[in-house]
This record gives sequence, C-alpha cells and structure tokens, in this order.
Amino acid sequence: MFSSSNAEATIFDKLKSINYFLLFLICTLFFIGILALYSISNGDFSEWPIRHLQRFILGLIIFFSVALLDLKIIFRFAYLIFIISIVTLMILPLVGDEINGAKRWIILAGFSLQPSEFVKYTLILALAKYFHSMEDYHDNLVSKLIIPSFIVLIPVVFVVIQPDLGTAFVIFLGGVSVIWISGLNYKYFISGILGFILSLPILWQYLKGYQKERVFTFFNPERDPLGNGYHITQSKIALGSGGIFGKGYMEGTQSHLNFLPEMQTDFIFTMFGEEFGFIGSIVLILLYMALIGISIRMALTSKSLFSKFLSLGVCSVFFIYVFVNIGMVTGILPVVGVPLPFISYGGSSMLAVMFGFGLLTNCYINYNTTLTKSSFI
Repeated sequence: MFSSSNAEATIFDKLKSINYFLLFLICTLFFIGILALYSISNGDFSEWPIRHLQRFILGLIIFFSVALLDLKIIFRFAYLIFIISIVTLMILPLVGDEINGAKRWIILAGFSLQPSEFVKYTLILALAKYFHSMEDYHDNLVSKLIIPSFIVLIPVVFVVIQPDLGTAFVIFLGGVSVIWISGLNYKYFISGILGFILSLPILWQYLKGYQKERVFTFFNPERDPLGNGYHITQSKIALGSGGIFGKGYMEGTQSHLNFLPEMQTDFIFTMFGEEFGFIGSIVLILLYMALIGISIRMALTSKSLFSKFLSLGVCSVFFIYVFVNIGMVTGILPVVGVPLPFISYGGSSMLAVMFGFGLLTNCYINYNTTLTKSSFI
C-alpha cells in the first residue's frame, strides 16, 4: 500500500502494493474449478475447462484494470456506473436473448453476459458513495434508511421481473449488508424482518408457479423426487456417497452417470464432494473462508468511508455467493440458481466477481486516499 501523499505513485508502485496472497487464493480456487470441470467433461479439456480458462484470463485483465485505476475516478463515476447498469436491466426485455424462458443475457462479441451479475457490485458502489457523502446525517431516518432502501429495490425489482428470484435475493442481501455496515440501528432491521414475515402471505400471491414449487420442494423434496425434487435429492445422494475421503478424482458415479443435473454450474460443489469427500469439501470451504477473511482484513485498512463501505460490501456479496450455493446444494436453502465463485462454469459470474475483487484491491492499494464528502455527482 502507498499513501495518498505520494501523488506520483506509478503503476509499478501499485502493482507492488497488491495483496498477492489474495490473488493466490483466487487462482487456487480457479485451479480447483478447472480440475472439477475437467472431471465433469470426462477428460475433455476443449469444452468447459478451456472456456473457463479463457474467462478467468479475461477476469484477470478486469481485475488489474480496476485495481490500478485511480480511486477518485471510481468514486466520481460511482453513481453513473450504477445508473448505466440499471438502464441495461431496463432494456434487457427488448434486446436480451431468451434462454429457458427468461431474458437475462446480452450477447456481446460472442460472449453471453448477464447484466444482473454486475449489478450486485454497481449497487455496492452507489451505496458506498451515498453513505460516504451522508456521513453527517446518521440520525436522519429518511437519508439513512428510506433513500438507500429505494436504491436497493430498484435493481431488485427489475431482476425479479426477468424473472430471476435467486439473483434478486443476492442483490437485495448485498445492498442490505451495506446499509447494516453504515451503522443503522439494529432496531430497524428487526422491524424490517418482522414486516417481511408479516407480508409473506401477500408476497406469496405474486410468486410464479415454479417458484412456489421450489419452496414446497425445499420443505419436502420427497413429494416429487423425479420432478421438482430431483435436483436436491440427487445432490444429497452424491454428497452422502462421497463419504469421508470421496470416491476419487474422476470416479464420481452420480456425476459421470449423469444422475446429477447442472453439475458444471450450480451443483459443482456436489460433484466435488462426491469425488473428494467430506475432507475435500471442508478444505474447499476453508479456502473460501481464508479468502473472505483476508478480504475483510484488507477492507478494514481503508481510511475513507467510501473505500471501507465498498470493500466490506464486496466481501458481503462474495460471502453470500458462497453461502447460498453451498446451502442450496446441501438442502439447507431452496434451489435458486446461484453459482459457486471461481469454480462453477459461468462467464458473467466470473467476470463480475473479478470486477468486485478489483474494486476491493483498489481500495486496499489506495487505503489512505482522501475523498470529499459533498460530491454527489
């Protein structure tokens, strides 16, 4: 890290200030992803593994580009970046490509991008700048809760319309985490939770049929083991069959006999657990915990509120990614279609997560940079 007093800091200085242990953990998780996808592909590197590698390389370019950018530029254009991402969500029904009955993707230069993945981080950007600028208004309920809640709900509503309830849920939790970090009184969160519980009967009426079925399946997967409960039932069978040490690399029966659905994306943790067992799964979780831990430690070094809120927001979103995916495939959460970072096959998720860690690293490099509190544009 270098001090903001050094106005002539070069790119080389910034490169030296990067936390390379963080980058090592990211590369380690990516390498595990490559191994998992190679196994799923039955030893064919030319399908999912090579594409995963290509996306990771592009993700590294995004990571370094964002990490080495002037933090004041990111701060200045935080709202604009968020607005652009919202506009993209708004026009998605008109220009998006429909896959499996939902318009969530845009094809750009041969790449299929899901804008909602990036909104998770652009929302954090906007909220970080908002709370940084509103530091002197902590006791004002409108500025502290009402306005940021409205900012959070804007992307959530557009993503729910797609429909993509799982991603909307992650966006919502990411936004709420920044509101919590800003220092909002816990009484408001308790009131919000109670209000949400009381409104569940009303919200239930607006859920689509397949979304209601997912809820029913969550509470009782056995009610339709060959239909809606098939995914989670096969996932539990695969995880249980892995035992303590697993069946061995490329020896998973549930995955290689195609009993396990979506194993290259949402259920890749299940495939890993079957082949490497309980021990391998714990090691993987520990790697994620180490990455989250070092990220939080980096975030806490920031002096400005913008950098601290942004960094901790990125940490929160990443934690939610991991927790929801592992909770989903183990049956403690409903199946909502959230990928496992760096390991699941998915270009938008990979690029968005690398964008997020680029923001975190930028704040870490510029930990002592002074930012104004009155800039709203």
